[in-house]
Amino acid sequence: MKKIGISILIICLYSFPFTYFSMYQDFINRSLVGYVIMIVATLLLAFLSKFYVNLVPMIVGNILSGFISLYFISRMMGSIGWDGYFKPASPNQLLIVVSFLNLIPQFIALKIAKRYKNKC
Repeated sequence: MKKIGISILIICLYSFPFTYFSMYQDFINRSLVGYVIMIVATLLLAFLSKFYVNLVPMIVGNILSGFISLYFISRMMGSIGWDGYFKPASPNQLLIVVSFLNLIPQFIALKIAKRYKNKC
């Protein structure tokens, strides 16, 4: 029962549209702080997912986060400057690239969690 609760919590936390938030912060503030927040948050969630439960919450959470980000990005398409800001890529293309690049630190966190869990 405890693992189910932790899984649901991790999925709920992962459901935040991290990629959209990062792109929005880049667009509004011209700052990469949103991307750093995304990397740190998803790295921590991936570590907790592997350490306490398994990979299922991480996989489901990343998929949910991607779809929610896609929804918000599609809602921003009419905004002035949003379409051309991320050139040469479109916002949807950047969403895919950033989402896949964000998996790299998560896989590193999985390796660290597995090593740490084996020591305990």
